[in-house]
Amino acid sequence: MNDYINNLQWRYATKKFDSSKKLTEEQLNFILDAVQLSASSYGLQPYHVFVISDREIREKLKAASWGQVQITESSHLIVFANQTTFKDNLIDDYLTNVISTRNLPENSLQEYGDFMKSKLTPLTDEIKNIWTSKQTYLALGNLLSAAASIQVDACPMEGFDAEEYNNILGLSDKNLNASVIATIGFRSENDETQHYKKVRKSKENLFTQL
Repeated sequence: MNDYINNLQWRYATKKFDSSKKLTEEQLNFILDAVQLSASSYGLQPYHVFVISDREIREKLKAASWGQVQITESSHLIVFANQTTFKDNLIDDYLTNVISTRNLPENSLQEYGDFMKSKLTPLTDEIKNIWTSKQTYLALGNLLSAAASIQVDACPMEGFDAEEYNNILGLSDKNLNASVIATIGFRSENDETQHYKKVRKSKENLFTQL
């Protein structure tokens, strides 16, 4: 338990990366495994994750990120893109996966599927977009914790033009929207932010136990 907390103490939102250092395939796959295993409402994972190392693409995305150097100096840029809307097929595809994975009878989850559809399908597109976007933040949390656990630096970022990201990556045509991003890599020795004391609310102000 102490190692996990120590790693969270170690991590910070890295502002400057060492561009000469890249994640190994093993490190990257470990982080992506953690993202894949993230919790999501009903288990539906209504998003897609783009793992971007291409230099030319990242230069374009940097311009859409207010020029923040993390976009190009990090080892990889991770873009979490939520589905902007959905129909019954989101649920049907999920149930098909559950039935296949768990070797269940074909119609064994129809009642559960009907319940999910009754709760989710009637939502307006605006509410659906908000709801799916929230799910990406659960996956982002897993990424940050997993990266810290293996001493890989990360920076979660909301400072970007989502519409420009959508244009550059062709997301709108795929019913996707850039919700939140993260850069991963290794901190530069010149990043003064790493020396700042971590500031959080005290437990007394943050928690109420009833």
